[in-house]
Amino acid sequence: MSMFCYQCQEAAKGEGCTIKGVCGKEDSTANLQDLLIYVTKGVSLFTEIAKKNSVAIDKADKFVFEALFVTITNANFDDNKITNKIIEGIQVRDALKKELENKGVTIPKLPANATWVAESDEAIKAKSEIVGILTEQNEDIRSLKELLTYGLKGMAAYAEHAFNLGYTDEKVFAFMHKALVATTRTDITVDELVGLTLECGEYGVNVMALLDKANTESYGNPEITKVNIGVRNNPAILISGHDLKDMEELLKQTEGTGVDVYTHSEMLPAHYYPAFKKYEHFVGNYGNAWWKQKEEFESFNGAILFTTNCIVPPKDSYKNRVYTTGASGFDGCTHIADRKDGQPKDFTVIIEHAKKLPAPTEIETGEIVGGFAHNQVLQLADKVVDAVKSGAIKKFLVMAGCDGRMKGREYYTDFADQLPQNTVILTAGCAKYRYNKLPLGDIGGIPRVLDAGQCNDSYSLAVVALKLKEVFELNDINELPIAYNIAWYEQKAVIVLLALLHLGVKNIHLGPTLPAFLSPNVANVLVENFGIAGIGTVEEDLKLHLA
Repeated sequence: MSMFCYQCQEAAKGEGCTIKGVCGKEDSTANLQDLLIYVTKGVSLFTEIAKKNSVAIDKADKFVFEALFVTITNANFDDNKITNKIIEGIQVRDALKKELENKGVTIPKLPANATWVAESDEAIKAKSEIVGILTEQNEDIRSLKELLTYGLKGMAAYAEHAFNLGYTDEKVFAFMHKALVATTRTDITVDELVGLTLECGEYGVNVMALLDKANTESYGNPEITKVNIGVRNNPAILISGHDLKDMEELLKQTEGTGVDVYTHSEMLPAHYYPAFKKYEHFVGNYGNAWWKQKEEFESFNGAILFTTNCIVPPKDSYKNRVYTTGASGFDGCTHIADRKDGQPKDFTVIIEHAKKLPAPTEIETGEIVGGFAHNQVLQLADKVVDAVKSGAIKKFLVMAGCDGRMKGREYYTDFADQLPQNTVILTAGCAKYRYNKLPLGDIGGIPRVLDAGQCNDSYSLAVVALKLKEVFELNDINELPIAYNIAWYEQKAVIVLLALLHLGVKNIHLGPTLPAFLSPNVANVLVENFGIAGIGTVEEDLKLHLA
């Protein structure tokens, strides 16, 4: 095999991609991402020593969450950018080493992650081919190390979004370093790794709470919003991904230019924030979940900006209209540089390009309703509680997570469509595109689909559940009339799952397939201790969840 990757739900044959990623990444890209993780662990090895010896580690903290984010599925397909990140990691690592040596600190013998040097492009390529996942021979240890690493990747994504808004948590960074170092140990036990994985869930809750604070203090609490899904007759930019700071800066820089801005996929919830509603050229949402972009980007006609992951390798017919920034990247697409010295990103190049392009072609009309993050839902708490007590609402179904292109994901549309009228769907993430345009109606004015926002806003669903537990004076969150039928695709869904496990949620159903990186023994641990299960047929699962 020329590569091995099984971090996402689309792993080939449910086992792993070995020639080219189903996501579209080449074997060289997959191998370079493995090497970037390898070097990142070396940075964390030195960071742990630096912390004990009062050496500043802020650059190492930033490098680690950026490097982890770059390797998330569908984020960065640019070998040159990944290579540059590898070189940067070695520089950060060696700067820590030099500072420690200058202080007279004796450096212990460390794994090769902390000592390997990239002497040439050929050396980088050669090294990238021998440091992959399968170097760990023990299947269960490998499974747990990767589960932990994927949780860290999701955590890193949320940490970077919070960081961009000026919010940090040193304890989250410290756990990242601690966990990465643990994965370099050859003597670590299954029990130790299980403990670290559950601890990862705890810090997952912390980082999602941090990002929630960053978003709401920066842009206000999301509120119930009707989002337009039609178009206007102006040139436009379609913004995809997740980063709200990029959204803010793009809206400011396009104001008064004659260029409209539309959201795509996971950026839809930007419409729910009060701070963005003042922009008259912030028109609406165009299209559906990330995997339909090849058709929808073609008809959009305008320029497209990726702020994070969710890139599908673009067709030549529109590739010249695609721009990337932040953790995202694709060879041949213009990349907009990071912020420097506290100044905003400069989006001039994409704005000027957009001005020369036709207006979007309309593909649908109407509105979709969202904005049901925890603050908004808790304002409706009395109404919700009364509906539960009266029997108007019999069950809440948490159907958060990711969408994807597998035909089997039609299950989620059919499941939502066949739910009885006395049920309410709680959702977050792009999984909602499977059912957020269905005519499901409402219950006494409460919409039957309550969209909290992006995948990281799954935190809102946990806050709502904990509040309901308090209101109904229950001892256990699992006593609530809530069932969990979650779709997953990539590593941010992994940290959400671990966070839910930390909060004590049990009997989560995960689909459309269980992760390939779970060995049979590790899967059994999750089944026996937490009741994790896969999905069945719609009919079977309706009976199960509504029982």
